[in-house]
Amino acid sequence: MRRTFVLRVLALSIAGLLLAGCVGAEDTGNTLHRAIGPEPESLDPHHSRTAQAQSVQRDLFEGLVAFSPSGDLVPGVAERWQLSDDGRRYTFELRRDARWSNGDAVTASDFVSSFRRLVDPATASFYAESLIDITNAKAIVNGTMPPDTLTVSAPGPHRLEIELERPVPYFLSLLAKPSAFPVHPPSVALHGDSFARAGRLVSNGAYKLDDWQLGAVIDISRNEHYWNNAETAIDHVRHHVTVEPAAELFRYRAGELHITSTVPVEAYEQVARERPDELRVAPQLGTYFYGLNLSREPFRDNPALRRALTMAIDRDVLAEKVIGRGELPAYSWVPPGTLNYEPTRMAFADMPADERIEEARRHYREAGYSGDNPVSVELRYNTSDTHQRIALAVQSMWRDALGFEATLINEEFQVLVANMRAMEITEAFRLSWLGDYNDAYSFLSIFESDNPSNMYGYSSDRYDALLAEAATQLDPDRRRAYLQQAEQLLLDEHPVIPLYFHVSKHLVSPRVAGWRDNVLDFHYSQHLSLR
Repeated sequence: MRRTFVLRVLALSIAGLLLAGCVGAEDTGNTLHRAIGPEPESLDPHHSRTAQAQSVQRDLFEGLVAFSPSGDLVPGVAERWQLSDDGRRYTFELRRDARWSNGDAVTASDFVSSFRRLVDPATASFYAESLIDITNAKAIVNGTMPPDTLTVSAPGPHRLEIELERPVPYFLSLLAKPSAFPVHPPSVALHGDSFARAGRLVSNGAYKLDDWQLGAVIDISRNEHYWNNAETAIDHVRHHVTVEPAAELFRYRAGELHITSTVPVEAYEQVARERPDELRVAPQLGTYFYGLNLSREPFRDNPALRRALTMAIDRDVLAEKVIGRGELPAYSWVPPGTLNYEPTRMAFADMPADERIEEARRHYREAGYSGDNPVSVELRYNTSDTHQRIALAVQSMWRDALGFEATLINEEFQVLVANMRAMEITEAFRLSWLGDYNDAYSFLSIFESDNPSNMYGYSSDRYDALLAEAATQLDPDRRRAYLQQAEQLLLDEHPVIPLYFHVSKHLVSPRVAGWRDNVLDFHYSQHLSLR
């Protein structure tokens, strides 16, 4: 009751502020204030997985390649590179003026040691699979070969060579991921896994870490040693931890934030009407879904139940009525707009609603459940009014269509992530998957049996074989065909329940210059300036 009252008061305050003065009314000097959403779990590129952490890491670090404001690949620490005729060996020439924030030179050996750390099983990195196509990487991740056998070498201080098991058309995009950012070897040697803290972190990007107040703000400032420092316009950036979108909007309207991480559902229409020039909505490669834990009951060995729960959800209502900010209902797993790919649609995508519900009930009975013997399902989601709205809507759809009451469990984001990874108590859980690079494999790979991102207990020899076959194809059309077969198998077996496809939603102050929408929704602070 108290939380409902607070949210109502906050909503009234927001409505009043919508008619108040413009964003940025409070002078913040040359400091950019950005909201990032929930607390990042770590700033160590090898020990984090969330979009919140990666947003800050893209300011602090830089990989061999990076992304431009429009989302195109551009040189990073590597100023140029060559690819061998067989598509398996990359040679990178590093910038002579690349420096760490303490003035040390960034060398090829820094990347060698960082890549070895990423794939080392002792690191237990969530994104070790980023480098899985490098020769010996898979055996290293599996613990059958030592990290120093990774075929990444430094023939000279500014030359890096990488040998792949096979040609990988999107490999450069993998090197732009935060997991492929270098970490400062002396700092890791001195501090171990605690090197990524304020007062210790040495970074090689446009900014350096000044302070991290847990639950509040991450302060970074210009790295004067950065090779492109002369082109960096903003001196300081404050990444604000914001759990509730409504509170985030309140702070934006009060002039405390220049950029929001999202726009709350309940205020979207009014924001769009009152501040259309500040609202930035664009297609994004991302899927919002409910994951199912197939390693335990009730979903283990019960595809009929998984199919029933999937079919009972009205995605059009969720996208248009419950969310209503331009999202698209998800009848596939891979989002539309993915390069060289046409997603495979669910078999019931075009089925009339009454037929779909009747079919869902048939599968529910086939699974062994009924009104007299209802299934028991716990649905976990992290603290957010939006996630709660969606969970309540899905709970109602399941109740009306199938006759059971899902138990909703609200957890802090880091607790939810830990539970998903442990796979001991989770049954169904809320999650989003955002493309790290523009390729269908970015979405399909996480269901491979040995992929660290597979938190669903899904294992299919046929699925693994299809992805493996796709990996051998040099012809893009043949590769796409195998990937589509894999997606169809995934949709038939329902280890996850796709709900809708994301669009990026931000409020951007008129004071901010240089913002460009892109499908990856990556926006480096070094590309922005303040008017």
